[in-house]
Amino acid sequence: MPEVAALGNALGRGQPVYTAGLILQELLQGVAGPKARAEIIAKLSALPLLIPALHDHIEAAELRNHCRRSGIQVETNDVLLAQLCIRHDLVLLSTDRDFVHIARHSPLKLWQP
Repeated sequence: MPEVAALGNALGRGQPVYTAGLILQELLQGVAGPKARAEIIAKLSALPLLIPALHDHIEAAELRNHCRRSGIQVETNDVLLAQLCIRHDLVLLSTDRDFVHIARHSPLKLWQP
C-alpha cells in the first residue's frame, strides 16, 4: 500500500506525524490479542496526539450536515478527524475513501501518491 510506505518514509525522515484518540480507539477495537494491543498502544503513544476542542465538535457537526445536504453520508468520527486536520492545517493520510468525499466539500487536504 502506498499509504503505508508514505507513513514509513515520513517517520523515517523525522517529519511530523500526528494521531488522534479516535484512530487509536478504532485500531484497538479491531485488534486480536494482548500482544497486538500493546504494540499498537506503544507505537501510537509515541506520536503527538491531537485532542478535539469544543469548537472542533461544533465545526465537525456543521461539516457533516453540509455533506449530508450534498447527498453524502459520512461517519461522525470521520468528520471529527477531518476537522482536526483542517484546524491544524494537516494533510490526512488514509485509505478510507470517505475522506475523498469530505474533501470535496471542505478544505480538507488529502495525501496523494
